[in-house]
Amino acid sequence: MTEAVAARPGATRPLSAAAAARAIALALPLALLAGAFGSEYLGHLVPCEMCWWQRYAHLAALPLAAIAFTTPAGAPRARAFTLLAAAAIAVSGAIGVYHAGVELGIFQGFTTCTSTASAATTAELLKQIMKAPLVRCDQVQWSLLGISMAGWNAILSLGGAGIIAFLTINGGRR
Repeated sequence: MTEAVAARPGATRPLSAAAAARAIALALPLALLAGAFGSEYLGHLVPCEMCWWQRYAHLAALPLAAIAFTTPAGAPRARAFTLLAAAAIAVSGAIGVYHAGVELGIFQGFTTCTSTASAATTAELLKQIMKAPLVRCDQVQWSLLGISMAGWNAILSLGGAGIIAFLTINGGRR
């Protein structure tokens, strides 16, 4: 009966492991970035410096995952770019672990200012500094089930990167 279903026109085939891996490699950073930017622009949460670092790693993962779609899922090039995207996602997760550790007081955070303000005159610089919101990396702005956004990013990114790597490596063995 399975053959009859597969032979029908319009029947869907399940995704291969490699195809699923590259789909996750594209969807995961997109979803996490949507959540981060949504919390900023809709939820009015201001990201700290380490929040931005986590976003940069996800932004790096997006073109890598997109390039993986330029060849068939099982092709060596697609697998390589999918694994590179997984590595970038894992970097974001590792930064998230550190950031959550800073929030919990496990690791020491920054001891210097991380401002990126710049201006032509000292008066303009002072004006920018006075208008800028003070956002500390060691304070939790939002949490769900006692886990901060950095913690959720760590869990989802490291878990997702592991799944992507597993599917990519196992998808090539079949």
